[in-house]
Amino acid sequence: MKKIIITALFLLSISFGASQLSAQAPPPPPDGHGGTGNAPAEGGGAPIGGGLGILLALGAAYGGRKVYRAWKDQQEE
Repeated sequence: MKKIIITALFLLSISFGASQLSAQAPPPPPDGHGGTGNAPAEGGGAPIGGGLGILLALGAAYGGRKVYRAWKDQQEE
């Protein structure tokens, strides 16, 4: 019974505490980031092409290595 009460108090304190914490800032006012017009928010034009290519190349190399090792282990048996 004591374990149930402690667990319930812990869950209640977590739920009430989480409602008081805010991880994000409040949204900007309706005309906050563009003034007049429909301008993108700050940092909206970040390039992802170079990083995506690097990740794809590393993934292909890792997959090729795994296939090669599996094929090599199969040949030894």
